[in-house]
Formats: sequence, C-alpha cells, structure tokens
Amino acid sequence: MKKRFNYLLVVMLVIVLFSAVAVTGAQDNSLQKIKDKGYFILGLDDSFPPMGFRGENGEIVGFDIDMAREVAKRMGVEVELKPVEWDGILFSLKNGNIDVIWNGLTITGERAKEIAFSRPYLKNRQIIIISGKPIESKTDLEGKIVGVQMGSSSVTALNSEPEVANKLSEVRKYSNNMEALMDLRTGRIDAVVVDEIVGRYYIRKDPESYQVLNDDFGRESYGVGIRKEDVAFKEELDRILDEMKTDGTADELAQKWFGDESILIK
Repeated sequence: MKKRFNYLLVVMLVIVLFSAVAVTGAQDNSLQKIKDKGYFILGLDDSFPPMGFRGENGEIVGFDIDMAREVAKRMGVEVELKPVEWDGILFSLKNGNIDVIWNGLTITGERAKEIAFSRPYLKNRQIIIISGKPIESKTDLEGKIVGVQMGSSSVTALNSEPEVANKLSEVRKYSNNMEALMDLRTGRIDAVVVDEIVGRYYIRKDPESYQVLNDDFGRESYGVGIRKEDVAFKEELDRILDEMKTDGTADELAQKWFGDESILIK
C-alpha cells in the first residue's frame, strides 16, 4: 500500500510539473507574437551615431540598425524604427510602444531592475570631453559645468563618483549629446561626459574643437533592452546574435562602422 501511495505521489508530481511548464509556455508567446505581426519595433534616439542616427538623406542608419536588420532577417521578420525621447525610453518599452531598445543601451543594475537585456555585444566607457579648457583630470572639474544626456548611463556614471559630482558647479542635462557638444564648443559648459563610441564619432568630424581626457567614469557593455516577460523572444535574439558573432557577420559590421572588430564582446 505504501509503495502504491509513493508511486501515485510521483505520478501526481510529474503531472503538476508538466502542467506548469505547459502553462508557462502558453503564457510566453512573445516570439510567436513578433512572427505573427511580421516585425518588431525598435526604439532609439536617432541622434546617436554611429549606433543609430539620421544619414545625409534623412534615413536612419548605424551599426545597431544594421545588426537589428540582420537579426530580423534571420528571424523571418522586418524591423520598424521608432525614434523615442531617450529619457522615457524604458517606459516606452514596458508599456508596449516598442519591442526592443537597440541603440547603444548600457547594461546597468538600475535598468536591469526594470527590463531584461540580451547578452552584451559591445564594449564602451564613459569619457570626458573638453574644448580648449585647462582641464587635465576629473579633479579639475571642481566648480565646472558638465553636460550629459538626460536618461543616459553617463548620468549614472557621473553620480557613481560623488567625490567628483558633488563638487561640480552644475550638471546640465540635454535631450541629446549633439546639443551638449555644441554648447561645449561654444563655451557654455566646461566638459561633457558621454559614451566613448558616440563621443569619438563627433571628435573625428571636428578634431580641432575637442579633446578627450585620460580619466574616464568607467567601462561598460551594451545590450539590447527587452521586456522581462518576453523570454522566448529574448532567447531567439540571443541565439541569432551568437550566430552572427560566430559566422563573422558582426565582425564585418564592426569594421564597417568602427574600423575595429575588437570592440565586440564575443
């Protein structure tokens, strides 16, 4: 009798386990939803070169755009690009206005509390750009005005060093990095903290106006932002990204946009 009871208990546990798996699978149809509608919506700041920005003809181009289009192709869908105010982009993802944030999105602990991330794919650091001012290190920023993009990881990086941030005269926030760098060039602010990838892109265009300090506010990694509940979609996205790193596609795109594939995380 005891053996029979143990046998029935095991059978019941197996049924409960498979039922739970089936319910979970039924609930997470995120990948199928994308395939059914035939596209995923990519949210971005369209002034963030070379990740995603407006080209000469007004079309949105960039490294992340090329990566996303290749992922979509292999997934059997299209990409719809949707410019969004960066300061509210997490909200846009969580409320369903977009399906991914794919635009040089730094993986941070604070963001990970709200959204999920793909596996990291690109290296970055937070650099300090000046324009002809007698500033040689972070300590020289005391009493100065520093510009950052609203909602960016530059804000987090700066605030992570209160011994520097608390001694600034002002932290001036901009809707995009281009505006901050323009104010830097005209002397309205003293420095800009910005992602190295986008900062060096602008510097290459105007090397006489900007200089980069040796000091920085830390190294980071970029990932694709996804809703936490979209597990199946995330798994397929990760699988294709790994495939692109292995078959050399990611290397080719890195060479195209950065001239250096070592910036990739493999």
